[in-house]
Amino acid sequence: MSEGAYKPTGPRRGRPKGAASGYRDPILLDLLHRVGLKGWHFHLSSLGAIGLCITLWIKAKTVDQDERGNAERRALFVGLWPPTIWLIGDSLDRRRRLGS
Repeated sequence: MSEGAYKPTGPRRGRPKGAASGYRDPILLDLLHRVGLKGWHFHLSSLGAIGLCITLWIKAKTVDQDERGNAERRALFVGLWPPTIWLIGDSLDRRRRLGS
């Protein structure tokens, strides 16, 4: 082996107990699971955020031109939430299915 080649040191560690993929659950998922939240709670929240975004966008069209830019930015900001909220719900569902 050459001087600069990678050489593993120490014993190989196995998968953590109860982990299906070899990784520990993120702290946020563990907390949400212990509180009792389910994936469908987040899926409904994601759909609600879509409705809120549409509502804010429609409302932005009714305000005067001076305030319209800020109102549209607010609607776009809320429109970024649904994918993240949906994926948190998917992660909680996956955690439940794997039996952790």
